[in-house]
Amino acid sequence: MKTLTVILYNIRSTYNVGAILRTCDCLGVDSVIFTGYTPFFDKGLPHEQARLRKQIHKTALGAENIVKWSRFEDIYDAINYSRRQGARIFALEQGAKSLNISEPQEFPENLAVILGEEVRGIPPDVLDKCDGLFEIPMCGQKESFNVSVATGIILWEIRKSDLSGKEKYLRMQRESRQS
Repeated sequence: MKTLTVILYNIRSTYNVGAILRTCDCLGVDSVIFTGYTPFFDKGLPHEQARLRKQIHKTALGAENIVKWSRFEDIYDAINYSRRQGARIFALEQGAKSLNISEPQEFPENLAVILGEEVRGIPPDVLDKCDGLFEIPMCGQKESFNVSVATGIILWEIRKSDLSGKEKYLRMQRESRQS
């Protein structure tokens, strides 16, 4: 299976963070990196941490305790760390050179995907540090999905080739989690 890291950059909503963590667990993401002002319960006073944990838990439903995670205040530190781990860095963002994820392609074996802020997305200076961009094609009038929905779509596209015909692997994964 591909090594897959998700980098959350300036995601504002605790509910989006929770939904993304749950999706990451369901699709076997190896690690999640929190960066920028993305909320998580590793900082602040105890009552602030408890409030954030409760909000994230509403949509994560326990995945916040399962998914391996780390934090880098600076997005460039997160990118550099991922590169040192051998990952190719792609952002989920619309652009002139974006790869349409609905078209057949080989995804890198070690991949880090950056997901950006809900309204403004990922700034150009961060995109310049990426090896490429992925784009989800749009059919309607809106230009983007909610970040947690987009996460599910891109992660499924990346993982589906790994999971195809591997019922035994999936069953073993479920059984190991239950024990």
